[in-house]
Amino acid sequence: MSSPSKKFAFCLSFLFSLLLAFPTSAAEQKDSNRFRFELEGGPVWQARNDVRIPGNTGTEFSFTDLAGSGPYAAGRFTFDWNFLERHGLRLEVAPLRFDGTGTLNQPVSFAGTTFSPGTPTEGKYKFDTYRVSYRYLFLTKSSWRMHAGATLLVRDAKIELEQAGQKASDSNLGVAPLLNFSAEWAFARRWAAIFDFEGLAGGPGRALDLAVKLRYDLTDRWSVGGGYRMLEGGVDSDDVYNFSWFNYGFLTMGYQF
Repeated sequence: MSSPSKKFAFCLSFLFSLLLAFPTSAAEQKDSNRFRFELEGGPVWQARNDVRIPGNTGTEFSFTDLAGSGPYAAGRFTFDWNFLERHGLRLEVAPLRFDGTGTLNQPVSFAGTTFSPGTPTEGKYKFDTYRVSYRYLFLTKSSWRMHAGATLLVRDAKIELEQAGQKASDSNLGVAPLLNFSAEWAFARRWAAIFDFEGLAGGPGRALDLAVKLRYDLTDRWSVGGGYRMLEGGVDSDDVYNFSWFNYGFLTMGYQF
């Protein structure tokens, strides 16, 4: 069995174990219509973005040095459906796209094309993700709520270079399983501190997405907030080598019913 298959099998077994360990009561079935929408937006900076395509024969270069560290605009949309008291689904759409122009410090072989140093070169980067998560509320006590579960991530990635009329690009569409965990602490009336994590490491790569934020409930339905997010990871294979680290500052607006 391949490494990605092992990861996916582990996530499925983890999910199945949760379902067996925590049976559903009649009270949980009654409280089944709970929805939450959240829109997140703010600046993002590149701390690291190293690229080599193909991974076995291309020239490694820093996309951060080429396009600049930012900031760039980024956003995310999240929809939560708690279909039972302790069981929920989360859908996320997290696009990340930016571009910039700079110069390379050495000849770079990228996706079958050689780009010269010292010549203005435009770089375009895309890493859009679409995620479906199962979340189980395993702790609800006093001011604390904690969830754990499994996530299926679909990535739509593309890197492109253009210089003096020549252009080369590499696209990647793939699926990755992740584990998720979140903790929410209602430390004061209408205030909550939240930690969110999705990630998994092993085989040729890893993916880590964590956020810490504060939320203020304007009413029983509307809320605002803000915080910090880190997205780190990448892959090292014969086809693609790309490891990146992004830092986000963001504001949020949420609505629940």
